[in-house]
Amino acid sequence: MLAKTFGSAVYGVNATMITIEVTVTQGLRFFMVGLPDSAVKESEQRVEASLKFFDYRMPRQKVVVNLAPADIRKEGSAYDLPIALCVLQSSEQIVTKRNLEDYVIMGELSLDGKLRPIKGVLPIAIEARRQGLKGFMLPAENAQEAAIVNNLDVLPVETMQEAVEFFEGKRDITPLVVDTRDMFFNSQNDYDADFSHVQGQENIKRALEIAAAGGHNAIMIGPPGAGKTMLAKRLPSILPPLTLVEALETTKIHSVAGKLGSRATLVSRRPFRAPHHSISDAALVGGGSFPQPGEISLAHNGVLFLDELPEFKRTVLEVMRQPLEERRVSISRAKMAVEFPANFMLIASMNPCPCGYYNHPDKECVCGPGVVQKYLNKISGPLLDRIDLHVEVTPVSFDQIASTRRSESSEQIRERVIKARERQTERFKNYKEIYSNAMMPPEMVKEICDVGEVGKALLRTAMDRLGLSARAYDRILKVSRTIADLAGSDDIKIEHLAEAIQYRSLDRENWAG
Repeated sequence: MLAKTFGSAVYGVNATMITIEVTVTQGLRFFMVGLPDSAVKESEQRVEASLKFFDYRMPRQKVVVNLAPADIRKEGSAYDLPIALCVLQSSEQIVTKRNLEDYVIMGELSLDGKLRPIKGVLPIAIEARRQGLKGFMLPAENAQEAAIVNNLDVLPVETMQEAVEFFEGKRDITPLVVDTRDMFFNSQNDYDADFSHVQGQENIKRALEIAAAGGHNAIMIGPPGAGKTMLAKRLPSILPPLTLVEALETTKIHSVAGKLGSRATLVSRRPFRAPHHSISDAALVGGGSFPQPGEISLAHNGVLFLDELPEFKRTVLEVMRQPLEERRVSISRAKMAVEFPANFMLIASMNPCPCGYYNHPDKECVCGPGVVQKYLNKISGPLLDRIDLHVEVTPVSFDQIASTRRSESSEQIRERVIKARERQTERFKNYKEIYSNAMMPPEMVKEICDVGEVGKALLRTAMDRLGLSARAYDRILKVSRTIADLAGSDDIKIEHLAEAIQYRSLDRENWAG
């Protein structure tokens, strides 16, 4: 007898429907076909142990499990539950009242028949609805995530026996329903860190406000203890709230990577990822024999913070150059190519020299001749060109630290950022995949960022004295457009341009001696 149901395989951030077929016929041995990896092949042992635990048996006949389409590689342990149910139906140990073919069924079995959580639930649920299937049966710990998708019965189960009783008609499982919009909008503004906790550093707050308003990349250069990390951690609190579409994209990536945790639902706050400087190339951009998203994709629609930037390996930093421009990562393998979105803001911090006190107002730098420049040269020119704002951070004075005056809150700054973003949304409404000033291509910069003859003269002087590249020229124009948006101005004025030029400190000749 042939038993059939559906599972799914995730490639990139999208799912592909997998048909699971089982036949039990005369003969011996258990066969699994359809390009399964080792984890899928090992399901035979997990399924057999689970069946015995609930007083069923693994047929001592020829059992063939086919995972179709057969030319797509299957990986992971999530096919345990559908294989077990198909084995029971095919061997006629159960008589089903509900049709297995109406459902996507996924779940890893433990040896006592309990279900363990799986990865990639959200894209699977989206694909199940697209294919017109009735429901999605899965481990209870993943049900909240799947319930984000409406018009699909999400059936949470704790054990294999619950699933068997459901299909036998002996148990009813109430589909999980989640008010996604209510949960999403109620948790959008729950940030622990706030700019009101930061005393002083008004110029850095201003730079980060500009970065947030235009989606610009920024680097902060300053001595240890000046507040670089503290300020960077508060940046998500002033970014505009995620839209539902952005939240869905972000949740899919975290789901595929297995970063959502148990009983998680829609990601409602912008991600903030801060990998350690010992990270590898593949961990940053994604990869592996079965490609998984890296840190830059996990930071999609949020912030990637690289603390102590020169300490990162040169190769790690250089692989970011293409994603910073294209806002996506393409990973190619011999038999497949997957693409992960990577639309993130890069915020970096670094000391000005190995000892940390070059240009410090009070402490003397002890680095030898040429050491400071060698330290800065760890970051390539092409990478620095892709960072719009270079901000020098100076230590906070005692009077500022001891002040009881409350600083401006993240909510107040965020209101200005949202208004600036609204101007950009209106400006780019007729352009596909352009939502902020930082995303403008060079040809659009010339059209939108007109600075007049006086502005061009100022830019010419700045380029001559600072030795700016053509890419840096475009960055200055983009930043000045954002500053004008924050000021509510339709035109880029000379003061907006002058402020944008000052945020290219690392381009100055002889900055490091």
